[in-house]
Amino acid sequence: MEAFTTHTGRVVPLRRSNVDTDQIIPAHWLKKVTRDGFEDGLFEAWRRQDDFVLNQEAYKGGTVLVAGEDFGTGSSREHAVWALQNYGFKVVVSPRFADIFRGNSLKNGLLTVVQPQEAVEALWRLAESDPSAEVTVDLVERKIVAPGLESPFELDENARWRLLEGLDDISLTLKNEAAIADFESKRQAFKPLTQQV
Repeated sequence: MEAFTTHTGRVVPLRRSNVDTDQIIPAHWLKKVTRDGFEDGLFEAWRRQDDFVLNQEAYKGGTVLVAGEDFGTGSSREHAVWALQNYGFKVVVSPRFADIFRGNSLKNGLLTVVQPQEAVEALWRLAESDPSAEVTVDLVERKIVAPGLESPFELDENARWRLLEGLDDISLTLKNEAAIADFESKRQAFKPLTQQV
């Protein structure tokens, strides 16, 4: 997983609340077993509407999605996180996230930032008045900085450390590879072993 320290990018204003994971990536996309290729399914139903924000040229290439409250509710599918990442989003900002979605996001390197509704609305106004305006999301200093806005955010210290170090569950385990191998070498022969790869 790529380490995350700061990110500067343009905002995509998603003026919708109660966005569930089926709206983020419909169930028929879940047949794939890889983590890539989900960008075409992101918000699939809404992208059939010409005026949907992802269809507007001004927001092409935006990497910071700013949504209304209760983003990521519904099923626990990780594919929702992968679809957002495959499309190019590095950060999602919302007043409130579903717990499982937020956990999946942080474990996969997608930073989810909780902001008060006032800050979300300020970011929406900024993006709508100047789609080229950039915001910086600083995980080191735990703040969002944009023209006319500087807003702190909180994040669980373990999740923050993992993002700063670029550690997912597998790489965390591999940090202890020598200790695991040493333990396995001392186990009695009649006990099961970790399978060699």
